[in-house]
Amino acid sequence: MTEVEIFPGYVAPRGLGTIPHEDVAHYTGLELLRRVVEGEYPAPSIAARMNFGLVEVDEGRVVFQGMPGARHFNPLGSVHGGWAATVLDSALGCCIHTLLDKGEGYSTVEMKVNYLRPISDKTGVVTCEGKVVNKGRTLAVSEARMTDENGKLLAIGTETCAIFPIGNLAAR
Repeated sequence: MTEVEIFPGYVAPRGLGTIPHEDVAHYTGLELLRRVVEGEYPAPSIAARMNFGLVEVDEGRVVFQGMPGARHFNPLGSVHGGWAATVLDSALGCCIHTLLDKGEGYSTVEMKVNYLRPISDKTGVVTCEGKVVNKGRTLAVSEARMTDENGKLLAIGTETCAIFPIGNLAAR
């Protein structure tokens, strides 16, 4: 695997890929995501396409950082809302992932985003922190905040995820 720079200062040492499904049976969600941060697994390909990556993982909490650029522009020349939604969705889902038991997977059921300020290619590094609000046996709810380098709030989001045995994921 070849090292990939996702955005300036953030490198995925094992390139791009996914967590092997067989590892999900042996590690908790928190252990798996810690291994991602430590570079033991490749970064997901969406990270390279959208210029963002996972930088911190704790129980019920994750932090992503990213750098939007001109390649993420909408027709009017600002960063498309889909960029912010993608980063928020990752933080919202991954904070829930940290609470999963061995053998469990998750998928987004619904998501809500509020955009509070425009994002441009001049915004710089954006930070998105996700936290779990509540986790039950089959559903979990999370919230996330996206800020710029000066701490200004750019967007917020909430999400509900379904929790299920990893074997229920569609075959790849």
